[in-house]
Amino acid sequence: MVIRTRFRSIFIPVVLFLLSGASGYYFVWHALNGERGLNAKVAYKARIADLSAELKGLVAVRERLERRVAMMQTDQVERDILEEEARLVLGRVGKTDLIILTSPE
Repeated sequence: MVIRTRFRSIFIPVVLFLLSGASGYYFVWHALNGERGLNAKVAYKARIADLSAELKGLVAVRERLERRVAMMQTDQVERDILEEEARLVLGRVGKTDLIILTSPE
């Protein structure tokens, strides 16, 4: 009998201590590495920064295209724009034009 009570007095607190430690470790691990943990927050911020940079580039492209469309929508089309578009469609170059090859955007 004495052996059982001593065993229980030692075994039960050790088991409870291990279970509470394991559950604490589980919650701390998920707080750091879980789907909404601290590491995920850093990844979300990096993704937000990438998407913000992409958005700025797309806004610039849209503004450029809107300006070109606005130039073509007036009552009288600007001669420079018309000539540029015609040369682009036909694939021709003027005699006095200087050609500078650049990479596509």
